[in-house]
Amino acid sequence: MIKKLIIPIWVFLLVSCAAPRGDKEKEVEHFTFAFLTDIHLKPELGAIEGFQMAIDSVNALHPDFVITGGDLIDDALYASHSRADSLYQLYKTMSEGFHMPVHNAMGNHEHYGYNTDPPVDPGDPDFGDRMYERMIGSRYYSFDHKGWHFMILEGTQKGDGTWGNYYGGIDPEQLAWIKEDLSKVDPATPIVLVTHIPLVSIRPQIMNGPLYAENQSALITNQKEVLAPFRYMNLKLVLQGHLHFLEDLDLMGQTRFITGGAVCGQWWQTPDDAPLQEGFLMIEVNGDDFTSKYVDYGWETGISSNP
Repeated sequence: MIKKLIIPIWVFLLVSCAAPRGDKEKEVEHFTFAFLTDIHLKPELGAIEGFQMAIDSVNALHPDFVITGGDLIDDALYASHSRADSLYQLYKTMSEGFHMPVHNAMGNHEHYGYNTDPPVDPGDPDFGDRMYERMIGSRYYSFDHKGWHFMILEGTQKGDGTWGNYYGGIDPEQLAWIKEDLSKVDPATPIVLVTHIPLVSIRPQIMNGPLYAENQSALITNQKEVLAPFRYMNLKLVLQGHLHFLEDLDLMGQTRFITGGAVCGQWWQTPDDAPLQEGFLMIEVNGDDFTSKYVDYGWETGISSNP
């Protein structure tokens, strides 16, 4: 009589798990995304036509998604409620023309009522960032894509009447959220941080001299506190707007701070011979590294700086 050889199932599982997978290397994740900051959408100055050109240009490049960097509209800071509402409606309608998901960030020009005359009651249900959250979505949040972690911040705080009645800062609620969000992220995961008002920039020194101290509306004033939780994380990229300036700063080969120009250029009035034209960034990710390119999408104003 031949006895059947019975091998427990766990033996097969052990063998299967231990079996070599060959020499095939792990496939490197690849994706692209567009960063469009400082759109300043409004009916005047051809901004609708210009933004549509930018949308068409992005769609032709087929990125996985779009991130906007704030100042979507021009603007809610000084506008009446009806004007601000109409601008938000215009942006919502036009942004539906993107063929891929859009992740929005909030800029200073999205804050309703900070500089209106007559003043808006802070108790108004749409005051400050509340109109943005009603019309667009959360002012800060995170999402993941193909192994990368993206964090969107909102860096405009109500000011004391100077510098546009706002200043650059990340509030305590967001500071606590940053730590909580990062506690769920593997330290090796590449991270992209997005803020409208920059955390780091050399524009003030380039424009005004090496010892120039920028005002509180141009940069995040509590930058050190914001960046501290990222010290032992893999913060690869910080995307910034606000300054209508293009720069790429490499911090000790670990983190790049890129200020992304402006879709509206110089508020839709950029001279056609200016060195920096209306544009946006395309970011190409390969594995845990990336490259960036500024795209001039072709908008022209017919204005020359040398008439």
